[in-house]
Amino acid sequence: MRSAPTILHLDMDAFYASAEQASKPSLRGKAVVVGGLGPRGVVATASYEARVFGVHSAMPMGQARRLAPHAAYLVPRFGFYRAISEQVMGLLRALSPLVEPLSLDEAFVDLEAGGVARDEESARLTGAKLRADIKAVTGLTGSVGLAASKMLAKIGSEQAKPDGLVVIPPGTERNLLAPMSVRTLPGVGPATGDHLRRGGITTVGEIAEAGEAELVRLLGKAHGQALYAMALARDERPVVAERDTKSVSVEDTYDVDIHDRVRVRTEVTRLAERCVRRLREAGLSGRTIVLKVRRYDFSTLTRSETLRGPTDDPVVVREAAGRLLESVDTTGGVRLLGVGVSGLADYTQEDLFAQARLEAGQAAAEPPEEAGQGPRPEEAGSTGPPGAYGRGAGGAASGEPAAADGRQWRAGQDVTHTEFGPGWVQGSGLGRVTVRFETPQSAPGRVRTFRAEDPGLRPADPLPLIAGPDPGEDPGGDPGAAVPPPEANAGVSLEGRGAGQDSSSVPASSSLAEGLGASASGVPVPPPATRPNE
Repeated sequence: MRSAPTILHLDMDAFYASAEQASKPSLRGKAVVVGGLGPRGVVATASYEARVFGVHSAMPMGQARRLAPHAAYLVPRFGFYRAISEQVMGLLRALSPLVEPLSLDEAFVDLEAGGVARDEESARLTGAKLRADIKAVTGLTGSVGLAASKMLAKIGSEQAKPDGLVVIPPGTERNLLAPMSVRTLPGVGPATGDHLRRGGITTVGEIAEAGEAELVRLLGKAHGQALYAMALARDERPVVAERDTKSVSVEDTYDVDIHDRVRVRTEVTRLAERCVRRLREAGLSGRTIVLKVRRYDFSTLTRSETLRGPTDDPVVVREAAGRLLESVDTTGGVRLLGVGVSGLADYTQEDLFAQARLEAGQAAAEPPEEAGQGPRPEEAGSTGPPGAYGRGAGGAASGEPAAADGRQWRAGQDVTHTEFGPGWVQGSGLGRVTVRFETPQSAPGRVRTFRAEDPGLRPADPLPLIAGPDPGEDPGGDPGAAVPPPEANAGVSLEGRGAGQDSSSVPASSSLAEGLGASASGVPVPPPATRPNE
């Protein structure tokens, strides 16, 4: 253990929801829930105003709606969040070469390796300056924990929330941990917590008092020894700048169980192709193909096949996933499907049979990428499973209502109008789309309703939360001085902290306020007149 609190843990406060509030002035100070809006959608993030009502991450969206019926419910904009994350990570890398991202909004930093902190006072000043820099560059807040180990730094940032800084001086760790719940320690979930409770252990201090032998008896050697060490505040894990990706996977949850075997096979094929796109984006290949099937009764089956060499060939992955599907009974219906690749490498060994078929022209050409289904590169540091966002029963193409001209309007989507300028979709349905016209720097804007096919209305890129320099002005070398234009949001997912579905798969009819022309406050907006843009 170190003699100074030079390991920093940063956790942005309610990141997705806070970014939406900063982007949309009319939502500031109000309950905001970001996640999948379909019947089987899951909450990705809830603002602190929504948490007052009991809404929290990973909660089913239906339950969240019952707890906070008047909250704003928005589809995630991962391209927008990623652009902000890159700014924050740039500030962290300016402090140290050892930055370990855990997700878009969370990272460890070794301040000692960067030479910016040697003792408690310098570490505190560095943490305070980082929080100020993040606020200045992004307009958002983050909480910082400083300690001599990663475990304690993360506990410190949790205690600092929201928008605070906590320093845990070396030597005080055991006194701090003793009264805390066993669930505070990493790796102690509901099952382990219940097991310890039945053994009469409910606090970290009681774990230390029980002794290593008792923990091993209760939990097994590996888990028992690790838990006992953490209870004594022993954590020698270093901050690792790069972590190897162990697998790449995609999965979709369907609003309505799929019973048709042909439809199931089609979905598996589509998932395999998406998985290959992600592999290629990351410059990876893999040997083991994995199929995941969750049936109507919530039973989950996993099948895998290991190839003779790593591949990123879509034909090989499609065929392997299809073979795996043949061994699974889907008669009763399927609510979730997933395809993954593990045993990753940075080179490929072409499958000779598939390659021969391709060269002979016997294999079908790879289908073009669907609209709104762009490639989804692996997130840095992402470890959570995908599948957190609900998906319409109709798949990517029919998961949400579309205008007569094929355009789809999702709650929270950035748009611009030729007459009224930039705004965001507040709701859509029945051939209408309701838009609130405002920008991050404006006052709360007015709401107007248009026909879904209005030619003056079109999708737009998100606006920066902090106004950049004037045209021609040199922004300098500040790592976060200018907001980079975010990439297209459609079809981009996040693996980590429970998120992994396409935002394009969420039905737009389940918008901020359900129904025709509903506003954020739930007050109906009159339908448009003959000229809807007036």
